[in-house]
Amino acid sequence: MTHSGNPFGQVLVALITPMTADGEVDWPATEKHIDDVISAGADGIVVTGTTGETSTLTDPEKLRLVEVGKSVSAGRAKIITGGGSNETAHAIELYKASEKAGADGIMIVTPYYNKPTQAGILTHFRLVADATDLPVILYDIPGRTGVPIKYETILRLAKHPNILAIKDAKGDFSEVSRVLNQTDLMYFSGDDANVLPHLAIGASGLIGVTANITATPYRTIVDAVNAGDLASATAAHQSLEPLVRAVMTHVPGTVAAKYILHGLGRIGSPRVRLPLVGPEEWEAAVIEDELALVKNVAGADFSNFRPDRNAAAGGALPKVHGTTR
Repeated sequence: MTHSGNPFGQVLVALITPMTADGEVDWPATEKHIDDVISAGADGIVVTGTTGETSTLTDPEKLRLVEVGKSVSAGRAKIITGGGSNETAHAIELYKASEKAGADGIMIVTPYYNKPTQAGILTHFRLVADATDLPVILYDIPGRTGVPIKYETILRLAKHPNILAIKDAKGDFSEVSRVLNQTDLMYFSGDDANVLPHLAIGASGLIGVTANITATPYRTIVDAVNAGDLASATAAHQSLEPLVRAVMTHVPGTVAAKYILHGLGRIGSPRVRLPLVGPEEWEAAVIEDELALVKNVAGADFSNFRPDRNAAAGGALPKVHGTTR
């Protein structure tokens, strides 16, 4: 398999889905947030992914997020639709509809809960990739799906003309190197703490949660690696460490990112949909302690940070549940 260039971008934000206090999608806030992250240096946006709370979004909401992303980006960033389904037939229809809605690419997660064999995983990815002309990113995250995409399966999937990349949240760097040596697949770091190590061994970019807070240092890291400037990339990586820890360590990344963005006044509510809930008092305190350590990170000024633990408490039950049918 060969591909011409990178159709996804390099600094991709795993976008949160801003919501109102009652758990409905806040569309004006969504438009503003997309514009914010693009202005901060993102050249790709993954909507309806894990961070976007895809499990609790309805299909119409997912498709509208693609449409809104395309409208706001206006060609400044690629819009990738994430999520998918653990039902192959549903995933096929959802990605077909996403293509019609204007998506520039799709990211297919390994079927979760079912725990399929590698043959089932292979068939799922192939059938979904067959159903679209869009470039495909495979999403390998066994911590959430229960099963990894094994090396041999990746090699077979790499032969599909539409499958161009992998988002790696497995953290097996030796396997990443093997796949990069044996295929033309692009890799995207799916672990905010390991963006620079991934790039250092040949990854093409990142799909990051912390980039919701600020994409600027990730732009710095990617541009520095592209220029062979390891010192600048390392400095940016090190300065990001406490922010990454605050976002990714204590509660789900979605929860922490919304809590922080609300405290910065960039979204109107930190609400997440159940079964996710906002941070408990002790979790919020630890997040705030980590943020106090953030220094000299472009786009991350916490001097006016005003967290609201009460607003973040609990989770919302939306009016319409995110059914798979």
